[in-house]
Amino acid sequence: MLVKAVTFFLIGMAVLAMFGKLRLPGKARLDKARCPGCGRFRIGKGPCSCGKDNRKRKG
Repeated sequence: MLVKAVTFFLIGMAVLAMFGKLRLPGKARLDKARCPGCGRFRIGKGPCSCGKDNRKRKG
């Protein structure tokens, strides 16, 4: 009985890993929202607080 439970657990983890490798929609937009200097998410349109913001903004 314990072997069966462990087997189902491992199969479930493998299925979750397969779904985790899928490309999610909106990933490119999230990557653009990160600061290229420090990697933190930027909130708003202003520069990042690290001062290494070299992202070219439109308009």
